[in-house]
Amino acid sequence: MSRWTAFPHADRHYEYTPATLKKHWARLHRGDCEPWPKDDAVIAAWIDYHAGRFQQAAEAGLKAGGAGLVAANKATNIYANYLEKSEKRKLELFQEVAARCEAQQAAEPRNANAYYLYAYAIGRYGQGISVTKALAQGLGGKVRDALTQAIRLAPKHADAHIALGAFHAEVIDKVGAMIAGMTYGAKRDEGLRLFRKALELNPDSAIARVEYANGLVMLEGKKALKEAEALYAQAAAFEPMDAMERLDVEMARAEID
Repeated sequence: MSRWTAFPHADRHYEYTPATLKKHWARLHRGDCEPWPKDDAVIAAWIDYHAGRFQQAAEAGLKAGGAGLVAANKATNIYANYLEKSEKRKLELFQEVAARCEAQQAAEPRNANAYYLYAYAIGRYGQGISVTKALAQGLGGKVRDALTQAIRLAPKHADAHIALGAFHAEVIDKVGAMIAGMTYGAKRDEGLRLFRKALELNPDSAIARVEYANGLVMLEGKKALKEAEALYAQAAAFEPMDAMERLDVEMARAEID
């Protein structure tokens, strides 16, 4: 495995011990509803993940197997989305995650994050090759179905609600409301409902606000700019508790700038 780009905002506040991670687990994982690990090796992988040592988290999670795959796949997705500089390598990483998630779905059909992280990977892959091309390849339906299954298995999965809201918004933005509704089941009101539900489930989420803001602009255009700007400002003001949240907050600050 080639060396990954280092997380640029290392902070001692993102360094957890097994005891402090367990104490803050519910808050840190409110978005993905991942249960507290029973395996010390998996806990160690999550400690690396939250600190921003994404490559170490991925390698440790893969080595641990089982529940460690969720840590590995999430670390890879977040790294690829935010930090990987090579577009080619980024797409390869998303494909690797998708393949691992498909295998995990077969082995653990009730693991919500096997579906959510699959949808994240192929969704970001689709954005990388262009949403229009992704829809033509049938990836849109796969994203929708995987996220729907994640929510069915974990109804409080805020991140899956965010991603499914973004699916509705992006498809409508790219192909228009009529075709989006008839072909992909994408609807404006449902997209907005999903974003609102995500914020209700995880009110401390910066990324929920960023994606909601992006979705509002796609669905409602210029008339939503004021509300979108307020959501970006709220996201930018959050105090992040780990590396991923720091990346989300930095993205919100960049949008404001």
